[in-house]
Amino acid sequence: MVSQHPAKVYYPDSDGQPMADNTKQFRWIVTIKENLDLLFAADPNVFVAGDLLWYPVEGDNTIRNAPDAMVVFGRPKGDRGSYQQWKEDNIPPQVVFEILSPGNRMGEMERKRQFYERYGVAEYYIYDPDRLDLSGWMRSDDKLVPISQGEGSANAAIDDWVSVRLGIRFVMRAGAELIIYRPDGEKFIGFGELDELRRCQQRRAENAELRAENAEREAERLAAKLRVLGIEP
Repeated sequence: MVSQHPAKVYYPDSDGQPMADNTKQFRWIVTIKENLDLLFAADPNVFVAGDLLWYPVEGDNTIRNAPDAMVVFGRPKGDRGSYQQWKEDNIPPQVVFEILSPGNRMGEMERKRQFYERYGVAEYYIYDPDRLDLSGWMRSDDKLVPISQGEGSANAAIDDWVSVRLGIRFVMRAGAELIIYRPDGEKFIGFGELDELRRCQQRRAENAELRAENAEREAERLAAKLRVLGIEP
């Protein structure tokens, strides 16, 4: 007799592939993911992840991809083993990033573009830190089309472009690495710079607390002198 209950489908948290092939690729993945986290830190309904497996179709664990970084508007923050879309109000990631390494092939990138196109991504960006090249695609109806930066242009290479969904600005200069600006004009910065910024803020807070304590002690000393003179401060 055939069972009426379908077999339980297991959705692995890992595809067995490394997060990055080299230190440069890893640095860019971490920089983009962590700065996006900071950008949306105050919004509880923006989920940001890096190298997280995304399963768009319930019941099929072979349909999956792990963007280097992705942003999902309308889903709460929190830890996940994977992004199973049917458990997330069926909301796909709206923005995804891929960072190229020498091991990546254009055929692989095209397959990823087709995957993101099919399953609802609105903006797709690829950065090649070796060739210093940034490409982008935006959804138009049911297609991801190259972001045009000139009349008649069909090239996906972009410069001085502002993401519609994220509000961040991408700037590419000849022979220079990508610079990403927050909507407030501040640059995306690396992990080391983030840590130094945290240390500076901590030192400023400690110095402010010390100045407040010194001012309070000085006020108490002056009040004591006034009392000796018979004056109630």
